[in-house]
Amino acid sequence: MTDDTLRVERRIRARPGAVYSYLTDSVRWARWQGASAEIEAVPDGRFRMSMADGSTAEGRFVQLEPDRRIVFTWGWQGHPSVPPGSTTVEIELTPDGDGTLVRLVHRGLPPDARPIHRAGWDRYLPRLALAAEGGDPGPDGSPVVTE
Repeated sequence: MTDDTLRVERRIRARPGAVYSYLTDSVRWARWQGASAEIEAVPDGRFRMSMADGSTAEGRFVQLEPDRRIVFTWGWQGHPSVPPGSTTVEIELTPDGDGTLVRLVHRGLPPDARPIHRAGWDRYLPRLALAAEGGDPGPDGSPVVTE
């Protein structure tokens, strides 16, 4: 792991196709992270996700391999060290029995932004798992501090 990289893994009791759908559909994304999302799941398509507190993450899709892998850029509007599109998130979906092993790698994070992004992904991957497994994670009312 390089200094600017976070790695998070989680097993989800759902097939890769189900997990992928929660990463490529605006309504489904907003079920597990944020208050709303705008997702254009095509190369160079827009990624935009707004939190309950009004903070907004933005980027572009770089690569999409259905049911296997997604790469997109990430950053926060108005953030001094992580502006929109300044970092890269790669999510790999590997079949694992009746479920999926999710490997998330977030690259390009400056030192001051790593702890909050680590806490964020540690919070949100379990919410993704619950949604993809057919549960209801409930509204995401917990704001993420972006500074």
